[in-house]
Amino acid sequence: MREQYRSEGLLEAELTADPLEQFDRWFKEAAYGGIYEPNAMVVSTADAEGRPSSRTVLLKQYDHRGFTFFTNYGSRKGRELAENPNISLLFPWYPLARQVIVCGTAERVPRHESVAYFRVRPHGSQLGAWASRQSAPIASRAELDRSYAELADRYPEGEQVPAPPEWGGFRVVPQTVEFWQGRENRLHDRLRYVRGGGGWTVERLCP
Repeated sequence: MREQYRSEGLLEAELTADPLEQFDRWFKEAAYGGIYEPNAMVVSTADAEGRPSSRTVLLKQYDHRGFTFFTNYGSRKGRELAENPNISLLFPWYPLARQVIVCGTAERVPRHESVAYFRVRPHGSQLGAWASRQSAPIASRAELDRSYAELADRYPEGEQVPAPPEWGGFRVVPQTVEFWQGRENRLHDRLRYVRGGGGWTVERLCP
């Protein structure tokens, strides 16, 4: 199973000065190009001993400060980030033969930002944040469904659901951002922004 990439290349002269601006350009091309859930990213963390774990998470915001997602702070990723803030994000936009790889550190967003985002989530997702002790073992699906049903009775549609105290956002502050464009004969273009000295430099990596 092998795909021959025949997309156009990526040159240093085409890049913006800031990786977040370049990400915005590629993200919009992915979204307008019909990529399913272009904000889906593989989030990789590691515990204090360096043992890694990965999962798919939805990006909810990006700006000059970094990349933000939300989770239960008691989840596996939340616990690992409390021990080891180093993190990697991977956006796999396969139909465009593109990837973006972000490496940096994660920090909790201010509580008021987490609560503000929680308020605009769908009602069912708000209830789900309370019903699930993310990453914790549970006896059965029926137990989870029962917990959700009890919450739905307590907070019917239209009634404000309080944000769980252990639920909130992480902002990933990038140290490197790599833009990967698939090319023919596996001679891919890989351009990586590296933070340093108060700004960004760009280096080309061998494929």
